[in-house]
Amino acid sequence: MSLNIVSKIDKKVKISNVIISVFDKTNLDHFIKKLIQINPDITIYSTGGTYKYLTGIEGIKEGKNLVSISDYTKQPEMQGGLVKTLDFRIYMGILSEKYNAEHKKDLERTSSIEFDMLVVNLYPFSSVIKKQGLTPEEARTNIDIGGPCMLRASAKNFHRVASVCSPAEYDTIIKEMEENKGQLSLETRFKLACTTFEHTASYDTTIAKYLASINIADFEKLYNID
Repeated sequence: MSLNIVSKIDKKVKISNVIISVFDKTNLDHFIKKLIQINPDITIYSTGGTYKYLTGIEGIKEGKNLVSISDYTKQPEMQGGLVKTLDFRIYMGILSEKYNAEHKKDLERTSSIEFDMLVVNLYPFSSVIKKQGLTPEEARTNIDIGGPCMLRASAKNFHRVASVCSPAEYDTIIKEMEENKGQLSLETRFKLACTTFEHTASYDTTIAKYLASINIADFEKLYNID
């Protein structure tokens, strides 16, 4: 396997196609409205509860500004929301490189689009495990899989994609997009990538420490085991 070494990128990237899947919806209404004001043709791809929430935001048009990820992937969500975004076309759209001719062919072959920004925050595992009476099984259920995968993919490809893991970033992003005709700079994309990798590393560390604190016997007594 040969690694892809990128030699050409754009300093500024226009934000046109965005994936949004968030647990924490703080200031999301304001953020979405501003994105649409800056670029009326922007398309937001979203999942489950986030999609339903976004349909209630004034000014957002389903089918134009808002598309269900299930409609895009042509796959329904797995029961319990276990699989929503772990899809080849999604990751091709996140990880593809703009000036890679083979990637362009792959996008065309699969009718995939390039995503310019990911807005994803994770199930609050650190908060959940502080609850009184929580069982190890309930904690396990709150381990986010798709969110960290998408965040890490978008952060890796900061050459072209903005990775947003916290509502605290919204105002900075909007300000820069307003000043730059809907574009985000390489410097901002790189800073967002650094924040994202710190966030996902901390998230995984919290999970690892929690699991290490649990004896397997505590799990065994929760299940009917054959």
